[in-house]
Amino acid sequence: MLKASVIGATGYAGQELVRILSVHPGVRLCHLASESYAGVSMGQVYPHLNRKVTMECETPDIEVIGRDSDVVFFCLPPGHAMEIVPKVLEAGARVVDLGADFRLKDPEMFRKWYGETHACPHLLDEAEYGLPELHRDDIGGRRLVANPGCYPTAAILGVAPLLKAGLLDGRPMVIDAKSGVSGAGRALSLQVHFSEVNENMTPYGVGGHRHLPEMIQEMGFIAGRPVSACFTPHIAPVTRGILCTIYIQCSRDLSQEEATEIYMSFYKGEPFVEVLNGSLPSTKHVLGSNNCHVAVRVDENTGMLIVIAAIDNLVKGAAGQAVQNMNILFGLAECAGLKAISIFP
Repeated sequence: MLKASVIGATGYAGQELVRILSVHPGVRLCHLASESYAGVSMGQVYPHLNRKVTMECETPDIEVIGRDSDVVFFCLPPGHAMEIVPKVLEAGARVVDLGADFRLKDPEMFRKWYGETHACPHLLDEAEYGLPELHRDDIGGRRLVANPGCYPTAAILGVAPLLKAGLLDGRPMVIDAKSGVSGAGRALSLQVHFSEVNENMTPYGVGGHRHLPEMIQEMGFIAGRPVSACFTPHIAPVTRGILCTIYIQCSRDLSQEEATEIYMSFYKGEPFVEVLNGSLPSTKHVLGSNNCHVAVRVDENTGMLIVIAAIDNLVKGAAGQAVQNMNILFGLAECAGLKAISIFP
């Protein structure tokens, strides 16, 4: 049994991670760290976990957590994990970071987009970007995995088949994305106040969202050359889910049959990516699961491709993908603990 600890266990991504790990057949929860709820049981913080997770949250003791654990998950705001991940690695544990601290390979890009100097730039090259559908062979055996952001997960999985096939014509793709309010985290703010969100749709981060450089970096790796994108996220009046619609001008005309075949072939055998042919992705149909639904359509009027991807931002966009990465890291069955069917309606 792997001994797993979670630092930042009481945020939305952290509690989802605890929920999944608590029923994972190959894992025993070791430490649940939370500065805000030290001494309080997870069942008191989140009653849906009552009698399932009886452990108390604790103030994080990094040396003890690193020494006691096989794997430590970090669910912290940007800039926090990089200060303490080196100590956990030195203690012998492996790390899956659900935050942004190790996703960007260039420390100058991290400073530009997150506003601070990276504390351990020597680890950026060592960290593997944890999108299993693209980096599965490189994740196994690593000490440090950078779990992708929720928007980048949907966007990258949406366009990867076209990038790999060399079908972009060099013009920027347009990425229009909507996210449930849980993507903003559990901290109180006016932006996610019920009266502000209910019956409303709001764009934010226009022309400068922090997930854009992550998308560009990874898309460029897949394409083998620089790519560009215009990305606009929106808050939708729902709790969970991301719906990403991407508009792409290809280097040549594609028929609907050819476009669908490119996607079907690329994701053949993938346990968590399903290419829809007769229907279109919807956030309801991936709710609570680690699945990504993708569809591609040819716009007959313009010749552009329209790609739509849907994920649950807290599962495939965060905790579920982190567990998928852990499974690969330690040679477990990749789907272990992640076989839950989506909740509907």
